[in-house]
Amino acid sequence: MVFSMMSAIPRGPSTPPLTTTPSPATSLPVRTIPGSHGWPLLGPLSDRLDYFWFQGPKTFFKSRIEKNKSTVFRTNVPPTFPFFLGVNPNVIAVLDVKSFSHLFDMDLVEKSNVLVGDFMPSVSFTGDMRVCAYLDTSETKHTQVKNFAVDILKRSSATWVPTLTSKLDTMWGSIDAELAKSGSAGVLSPLQNFLFSFFALTLLGADVSKSPEIASSGAIMLDKWLAIQLAPTVNIPVLQPLVEIFLHSFSYPFFLVKGDYQKLVDFVEKEASEVLSRGVTEFQLTEKEAVHNLLFILGFNAFGGFSIFLPVLLGNLGDEKNAGIQEKLRNEVREKAGTNPDNLSFEKIKEMELVQSFVYESLRLSPPVPSQFARARKDFQLSSHDSVYDIKKGELLCGFQPLVMVDPKVFDNPEDFVVERFTQEKGKELLNYLYWSNGPQTGMPTAANKQCAGKDIVTLTASLFVAYVLQRYDSISVSSGSVVAAKKAS
Repeated sequence: MVFSMMSAIPRGPSTPPLTTTPSPATSLPVRTIPGSHGWPLLGPLSDRLDYFWFQGPKTFFKSRIEKNKSTVFRTNVPPTFPFFLGVNPNVIAVLDVKSFSHLFDMDLVEKSNVLVGDFMPSVSFTGDMRVCAYLDTSETKHTQVKNFAVDILKRSSATWVPTLTSKLDTMWGSIDAELAKSGSAGVLSPLQNFLFSFFALTLLGADVSKSPEIASSGAIMLDKWLAIQLAPTVNIPVLQPLVEIFLHSFSYPFFLVKGDYQKLVDFVEKEASEVLSRGVTEFQLTEKEAVHNLLFILGFNAFGGFSIFLPVLLGNLGDEKNAGIQEKLRNEVREKAGTNPDNLSFEKIKEMELVQSFVYESLRLSPPVPSQFARARKDFQLSSHDSVYDIKKGELLCGFQPLVMVDPKVFDNPEDFVVERFTQEKGKELLNYLYWSNGPQTGMPTAANKQCAGKDIVTLTASLFVAYVLQRYDSISVSSGSVVAAKKAS
């Protein structure tokens, strides 16, 4: 997502960020990085099979922490052999909060073409150009596109909340109808239709109803576009070894989604003309650059990110084990904003400390993008909690957030879902170490860094989503991605 630092949006606490480099007086020992990349071809292939098949990503990294007795070590990450001959799978894993924080120090690292590691999907998927996510901060084009993205959300802020609640009315109306008819209602399809129409309107100024085909199939088009690019990097823990053979061994070509992508391009060119014009006149982008960056922001950052995160958020809210949490949250929402969605606003959400903490805790344990990468811009020393390591220019660092965010040296009871974790002064201090957004929650996205420019609007929109649900329902139960029971507010 993308977002501006505008006055209408509440800011996070102004506590200092975690220091990423050891001070001259540090007493930490300098240690050789443990671990190994193994034999050429065989080492990466073995690690790939562990990562995707025999262990899964979390166990893969956790077992190597135990083996190396270190949260910093050498290993390999997919994709690898046989048909990724131009991809180097060798990485240095950084799996505690302190070492992980180096991934966001742009004086030490660069982010050119490392969104999903050394592998980069073909630029055919993005109009034969590198869009902003693949650009380093040193590139002029990065500044132009990020500032363009910030401007888009600044302009949409006034209508963001009423548009959100209106689209949520439609989404939940369809879920209620299906629930009454069948006794349960799947969430993903109505959720994605909501996300697509909402973000098309707020980010692009484009009404999907003006294009019947896009309205009915746009979300599916984006799903296919995302899936075919990212298949070699995504863990799919079913149907092995078929997944390894057919999804993780080679890249799929763009022509499989070329027709759908062109329809999305045509839609943006026709219906987002005002936004495109600003990209050209105010930010010196070509129209082609504006179109394909807008589609990436819409499809990857906004639609893709929320398609992953909101089901997690709803699952946490509607889990029967969390009935007590749901009641606490509902009481706060109704105390601050009643049961009328017209009362919701960014200002009201700022008053809902527990709702925001619930969102932060969900992001801590289930970040939408689990892995982060960066390449050393120069030789430097990287510190973990207990050691210092020499990093050489060009080496690729990899952090796996589901492990980093359960660092026991930072978070008490780190494996537990603690809804109040980010409340009170201590909780606000912990926001310095919540890194879901390619930077700390207390950081400020600028053109000089790679932090998600939508960091604040993501958490606020998620909080609004939770508040809306708790206004609408006296109770709601969710299981395996479906609403199985819901009692409307009386």
